[in-house]
Amino acid sequence: MQILEKHPELPAILAEFELFEGVAPAAIQWLIDHSEYQFYEEGENFIRPNMDAEHMLLIVKGEYALRMQQGKEFRDIGQWGAGYVTGLLPFSRMKKTVAYGVAVLPIEVLALHRNCFTEMATVSYELTQNLVGVMSSRIKTFTEQRLQDEKLMSLGKLSAGLAHELNNPASALVRSADELYHKIHQSPERFKSVITMRVTSEETDALNAILFSKAQQGPIKELGLLERESCKDDILDWLEDHDIDNADDIAETFLDFGLRLEDMEAMKEALNGKELDAMMWWIESTLSLERLVKEIRESADRIGRLVNSVKTYTHMDQSQDMQSTDLHEGIRSTMIMLKHQFKEKSIQVVKEFAEDMPMVCVHPGEMNQVWTNLIDNAVDAAPEGGMLKVRTYVKNEKAVVDIIDNGPGIPEAIRNKIFDPFFTTKEIGKGTGMGLEIARRIVLKHHGEISVKSKPGETIFTVCIPL
Repeated sequence: MQILEKHPELPAILAEFELFEGVAPAAIQWLIDHSEYQFYEEGENFIRPNMDAEHMLLIVKGEYALRMQQGKEFRDIGQWGAGYVTGLLPFSRMKKTVAYGVAVLPIEVLALHRNCFTEMATVSYELTQNLVGVMSSRIKTFTEQRLQDEKLMSLGKLSAGLAHELNNPASALVRSADELYHKIHQSPERFKSVITMRVTSEETDALNAILFSKAQQGPIKELGLLERESCKDDILDWLEDHDIDNADDIAETFLDFGLRLEDMEAMKEALNGKELDAMMWWIESTLSLERLVKEIRESADRIGRLVNSVKTYTHMDQSQDMQSTDLHEGIRSTMIMLKHQFKEKSIQVVKEFAEDMPMVCVHPGEMNQVWTNLIDNAVDAAPEGGMLKVRTYVKNEKAVVDIIDNGPGIPEAIRNKIFDPFFTTKEIGKGTGMGLEIARRIVLKHHGEISVKSKPGETIFTVCIPL
């Protein structure tokens, strides 16, 4: 930084700025006389995070960018030039700066110390009024931006969760479809082998009776590891004793569908001494197709349930007006959206839902935003392998929802600040400080109440909505 001599053209330059519309020349000259004229080279920081906010800074010439650090990266908030005022403004409660002000081009700045603000109000009511207007407009813009950031952050988390939850059934569906394709293309050769056996209708009926009984019951999963290995060894031994090719593949399928030695002996007897190899493969193929179709149907059903959860969460196919709503349905859909976060931290989820909870007249989508913000915070606070409890009940003609975590608790010193706009205890880039403020605003809009009780090992956020 360099301190410059104030040149005689400064009053005329400032008079052209929108900020000084309606301001007397004498007031402009007063501002110049009481300010320090500073110069910053391109790339130089004239604002840094955690600096004491002591000066109002008026950009006279050049351009600067405001950059905020998020993790290891920097995010440009915006870029401004001549006529823009930054730093501390009259009646602002700002104590510390939170970002970097970087000269994109060489800049000249008039810096007015806060000690001059009271005198400035006396010298020029118009200038003070203009500066207060700038501050009000800036607060509105900044708040809207932070609200948008909060929405995008929530959307990002929900999208990540949905993608994670969709990935498993989608992958299973593709895997099963590929295997089904392979099995179907093997069927003609195996069918040809079975035809050449000249099986009678009586033999076919006997085999079908065994085959259909196993296909209808579907794959079984009750066997323990040791019992499963023992049964598989018995099936393998039987198949190999009867010279069945690739016996291991057949044994796996037979085991899955509960075929045992007595079933295979019954099939052997039904064939009256005919060759077993082709028939065993035909039965294995039929059972495999049954399994694959079942897996594809289950995967498709799971994807369908996830899509329905999204529709329930967003109420995308319903009116946006107040409507009679099952709060439990909204909480469940929210928990499905955030399920991946529970898995990542091995969170134990406990639901204690009141059976007699009546319907509540609310904006369903907005209330789901409340559950999202509160549950997301609870998961962040809970330790690895921790607990999240959601409890509902009716009290004093109000529907009450408690969201409880077993994290370290909220220090008493900041407990009264957590619902304030922009207040956050999270690292830069991990929170906007608007989540709880949004939740509070939505609850108040519904004429409800939101409160918190906290101690080490237990934090309870309570939402009350009138019935």
